[in-house]
Amino acid sequence: MTFGIDDLPVRDELRGKSPYGAPQLDVPVRLNTNENPYPLPEALVERIAERVREAARDLNRYPDRDAVELRTKLAEYLTETSGHPLDASNVWAANGSNEVIQQLLQTFGGPGRTAIGFEPSYSMHGLIARGTGTGWISGPRHEDFTVDVPAAERAIAEHRPDVVFITTPNNPTGTAVPAEAVVALHDAAQAAKPSMVVVDEAYIEFSHGASLLPLLAGRPNLVVSRTMSKAFGAAGLRLGYLAAHPAVVDAVQLVRLPYHLSAVTQATALAALEHTDTLLKYVEQLKTERDRLVAELRAIGYEVTESDANFVQFGRFADAQEVWRRILDRGVLVRDNGVPGWLRVTAGTPEENDAFLDAVREVKKEQST
Repeated sequence: MTFGIDDLPVRDELRGKSPYGAPQLDVPVRLNTNENPYPLPEALVERIAERVREAARDLNRYPDRDAVELRTKLAEYLTETSGHPLDASNVWAANGSNEVIQQLLQTFGGPGRTAIGFEPSYSMHGLIARGTGTGWISGPRHEDFTVDVPAAERAIAEHRPDVVFITTPNNPTGTAVPAEAVVALHDAAQAAKPSMVVVDEAYIEFSHGASLLPLLAGRPNLVVSRTMSKAFGAAGLRLGYLAAHPAVVDAVQLVRLPYHLSAVTQATALAALEHTDTLLKYVEQLKTERDRLVAELRAIGYEVTESDANFVQFGRFADAQEVWRRILDRGVLVRDNGVPGWLRVTAGTPEENDAFLDAVREVKKEQST
């Protein structure tokens, strides 16, 4: 008799669910996980080695529990790039933006509380909500994947959620949420509860527009979350962070695990922050490639969602899984995110993008004959 997960006393809200993750297949071109395709520059690799070597001398001791130096440097980066003044008291860091989200839901969500997101969106918001015992509400979007603000305001008034997630640019669609829409949803949330409003800016460095960090002024219940996985090309580092009122930073520390950020993680992130100018040049290259993908896909005859991220959603397909398989057969891995009729491709190097475009041209030709 086979013993499986269903035979364990798993919580009811986790039964029948699947873990998050994209296929990790060994193919020539992998454009399915929104990674930055450019390896870290050698000068940064050397600086990481130096900082980690320094940290290694004290690995017999616990790391800085509050990561003060790292939070100070992150605040400086955010201030410089957004124009909105922040200091270490406004910033908190954790092991990837997913742990930031988890800590926020542990603090402001939990059993008997609810969170709302506007789907399709980043599926980890709902998964982490369930993992923390927080009820999940799926809010509305328009047919073009923009947030239906009036309908969203009504949903917030009806459900009175404790946490509101707004993802901009949105994953998997790439669409941005204008500042005025965020303000409207924030105000609706405060009128209903009040609630915490979390703006997920994981891809903001790739956006045509500006960060929404300036909206933090005068809004203590607003949080902006970020990551070093995308623009910094450091997906393997696992470093996420948030900016908010100091009271929010104090609150999430109530649930953080002791010494949750290792000395090695802190040292590596600090090294990366010393090379932001170089890393952001790669971002500009990827934005150019992203825009090229949009133009080329439309020229081929595909429908494409407007993108402010480092990926592009394209379609529409009667059978997206079948098209995904045909592209994979040509050595290119893209993402089937489960949005009916659509696939998502990450902007890669020019050579990787050429291989992808050649593959989809062949698929389009096959479908036309």
